[in-house]
Amino acid sequence: MKGINIFLADGFEEMEALCTVDVLRRGGVSVRTVSIDEDSRVRGSHGVYVTADALFSGLDVSDEGTGREDIMIFPGGMPGTANLAADKALMGVMIGHYVAGGSVAAICAAPGLVASKLPGLEGKRFTCFDGFEDVPVSKGAIFTGESTVTDGRLITGRGAGHAVNFGLALLSFLKGDECVAQVRGGLML
Repeated sequence: MKGINIFLADGFEEMEALCTVDVLRRGGVSVRTVSIDEDSRVRGSHGVYVTADALFSGLDVSDEGTGREDIMIFPGGMPGTANLAADKALMGVMIGHYVAGGSVAAICAAPGLVASKLPGLEGKRFTCFDGFEDVPVSKGAIFTGESTVTDGRLITGRGAGHAVNFGLALLSFLKGDECVAQVRGGLML
């Protein structure tokens, strides 16, 4: 799957999704919000409604030409993360995307429920919300408890309080430290 897409399901964590989108766009990155349902209006876990830029059903999910800079992003939140993980078509696309050389980013519960479905997790460092580390660990991944972790083409974050750092980790992955410094300055961090 080409481009940078953040996937939203009913019950997504608003801060994790919207801070990530905001930080990336401040850094000049084109990121698209994608509803996994047939309605572009998606309800967050705290009752905030977001109108997604696109529907998953309307995307070109071809893996041809997919590279490291193509990122599928998954916010946490309940039941949003469980809804993402239960979408077999989405999970199939994510696995194909990663195998083809694309990157995956997940925060909060999503590393444990969504990214844990990826192949080749043995030895990969990751972080997530406490209590969601068991599945990746059972597949040989190494839980760090850090705010964010980038290990190859897998970027993970702890939770809502780390959403800005997660966005900055993605920005660093895509555009480097100079761009991150500019965005951090604009955010007064």
